[in-house]
Amino acid sequence: MDQKLQMLLDTVKKLIRRGAFPHLTKVIVKSHPADIAHIFRYLDLKDQRTLFNLIENPETAAYVLSELDHGTGAQLLEQIDKQTITEVLQEMPYDDAVDIIRNMPEELAEEILGIMQDEDSDEIEQLLLYDEDTAGGIMSTEIFSLNQDLTVQEAIEAVQQAGDVEMVFYLYVTDDDNHLVGVLSLRQLLTVSPARLLKDIMVREVISVRTDVDQEEVAQLVARYNILGIPVVDDANRLVGLVTVDDVIDVMRQEATEDIYKMAGASEEELLYGYKAFKIARLRLPWLVTNLFGGVITGYLMWRFKATLAEVLALITFIPVITGMGGNVGGQSATIVVRGFATGRIDMSTLRQVFFRELRVGMIMGAVCGLTIGVVAFGWHHNPYLGLVVGMAMATAMTVAATMGVMATSFFKRIGIDPAIASSPFVQTANDITGLLIYFGTATLFLPHLR
Repeated sequence: MDQKLQMLLDTVKKLIRRGAFPHLTKVIVKSHPADIAHIFRYLDLKDQRTLFNLIENPETAAYVLSELDHGTGAQLLEQIDKQTITEVLQEMPYDDAVDIIRNMPEELAEEILGIMQDEDSDEIEQLLLYDEDTAGGIMSTEIFSLNQDLTVQEAIEAVQQAGDVEMVFYLYVTDDDNHLVGVLSLRQLLTVSPARLLKDIMVREVISVRTDVDQEEVAQLVARYNILGIPVVDDANRLVGLVTVDDVIDVMRQEATEDIYKMAGASEEELLYGYKAFKIARLRLPWLVTNLFGGVITGYLMWRFKATLAEVLALITFIPVITGMGGNVGGQSATIVVRGFATGRIDMSTLRQVFFRELRVGMIMGAVCGLTIGVVAFGWHHNPYLGLVVGMAMATAMTVAATMGVMATSFFKRIGIDPAIASSPFVQTANDITGLLIYFGTATLFLPHLR
């Protein structure tokens, strides 16, 4: 956070603590809405409510809510009267208002929609029909389009008269039935003869998405083609909305955050529960239990190889190193593949290449680390065969772990389970087990030389 925002945050916290609400109101009025929205993220829910209640301008309140987590935004609105809620929501873009309403209690949401003006409520109710994680759920319906039979001069006049609609330097062209038939740029419109028809100069190959396309796929298309927005069409190819690059940035941030939480065995839902320890524990426990059973299996393997351990006690020294390094390598591979699936850089057609790349990487890293730990083992216990066993086991375990990260992630992806959730605990447990099997198996083969 830069110095200006830090000073604003410190001032707001101090005024809230003192109860100096008149002064705080003046600070809000003088501050840019974007700055107010930013500092909300550093306040707890109680202070957020206090600050939000002092925002008198519905436009500022709407801007703040648009920048916050939708669940938090709904909680902030629920504490104020229904008429004010309606005024704030009507100042928001429809797609943002829909996200807030989705997080409200059903009864309150219905009341708010009943109070809203017919035009606003109709648009919002239409958007509520789409799943929130689809193109239809994140699109803006306040869009501008031109009929293909207009001349360039008529199109320019229409653009000049356009009101508050989403426009990203692209002009979408439709036919008489609102079917999306082409696109052209503002620059293109201004550099051709005014008498020409739009259908003669437009680009007919339009990159678009259907309303039911997953928001992650929408983000991938925008990133792939480096466009500022992507039109949304229904089953009949009628233009119904537009997803702009700012919506895509939000989607990417949301998806990345979600994947990171899942891979950690946690959940973004925890943020909504604040300090409710039992609910947070309930969300984390399933993945910890997975690792718990993996640990039991690991312990069982050590028990099965107790004769080998009893004969060569020095083997115990390197168990944490073998399992730890394998878990780290497997986790790295799994993270890369999960991220690749999320961004579209990896799919089932390229998985073979990814597998062999990770195999080679695992062999290189395993050789380096195996040689290093082998030298350490020899220097520590003065037994060259112990160094050989530890080094070979390390190299093999790391190579297997690298490929395990790829195979486990792709397996869960193929059977329809989110790999971000399942791959991390599974890979960790599997690598612990395989690492010990490799280690003790190698030690058993060389046991006569280790005594």
